[in-house]
Amino acid sequence: MEGSSETEEQYEGCLSFFDVRGLVRRPLTIVVETTTLDGATVTTVYGRGLARLIHHEIDHLDGILCLAPHTRRPGTDSRPL
Repeated sequence: MEGSSETEEQYEGCLSFFDVRGLVRRPLTIVVETTTLDGATVTTVYGRGLARLIHHEIDHLDGILCLAPHTRRPGTDSRPL
């Protein structure tokens, strides 16, 4: 996954921490390369809200929880609702 240099910071939640939201900086555009069941490579560009959602889910696959203090990305902050 590649992200654009242009980013934005928004409050983001996670079902892993249902009652907490955190300020998370993410790229406005990401490029994701995936492999289909028949082995073909597909490259998809996602923007804005969908880029944020896909990036969040890819973080989970990489073992990163955006609101967990020990795995939080630099520049994030969390608070209870």
